Amino acid sequence: KEGNVDRANGTLKVEQAAEVIREAALRPVEAQRKVFVIQDAQAANDSFANKLLKTLEEPPDHVVLLLTALDRSSVLPTIVSRCQVLELRPLPVPVIERALAEGWQVETEEAALLARLANGRLGWAVTQRADREGASRRHAQLEQLWQLVAAGRVARLDFAEQLAAGRDNQQLFAMLELWAGWWRDVLLAQTGCLDACCNIDQRPVLARQAAALSPAAVRGYLYTLQRLDGYLHHTVNTRLALDILVLRLPHTTAA
Repeated sequence: KEGNVDRANGTLKVEQAAEVIREAALRPVEAQRKVFVIQDAQAANDSFANKLLKTLEEPPDHVVLLLTALDRSSVLPTIVSRCQVLELRPLPVPVIERALAEGWQVETEEAALLARLANGRLGWAVTQRADREGASRRHAQLEQLWQLVAAGRVARLDFAEQLAAGRDNQQLFAMLELWAGWWRDVLLAQTGCLDACCNIDQRPVLARQAAALSPAAVRGYLYTLQRLDGYLHHTVNTRLALDILVLRLPHTTAA
């Protein structure tokens, strides 16, 4: 059972806690245990926490409750005190690279790229490796980004309209992650750290854009991306957020 953040106000509501309690009271039919995954526990308000506290403290024997959060300090102390905390840290790039080569027989060049793009997530790298269209989709999205950087307002707004019409949140957030990684790499290239970039297969483009843009413009857009990612998770006005996303893109004729 998954507790989803309500897009209207960005909080976990008391009604969702009541549903978890109701479902937890019922014994499983096809397995020995029920597992409830409550995502974004940092978005729980006091009402949600108070409703769920007793179940967290003394869950039924057949129930496992898993709460995920960005950081322990962002979760209500009353919730944290009733949980066993597991710190999940990103894996180092060499560890992922070696695991891909040894465990999944990935070629050296591809393993190096996936390990850097994974942001510490071995599972993501393995899934991406198995996705036959993953590499071509990534390249197409990067090509689109490069075109938008050189495009005018009309073309940018047309792209935002297409994104909004698609209504594919999974693809949208994957694209935002790709964009954030790209602009981080551009900023690294501007500071002379090209070897630390994730998009190691696109170093010539990174170098050109790094030379054509100011570090202030890149830093500003990274901040915009961070804010808009939160807005798109929580707001109902998706189109407005997407318009801001494309209109505030840095502009250059370099590709």
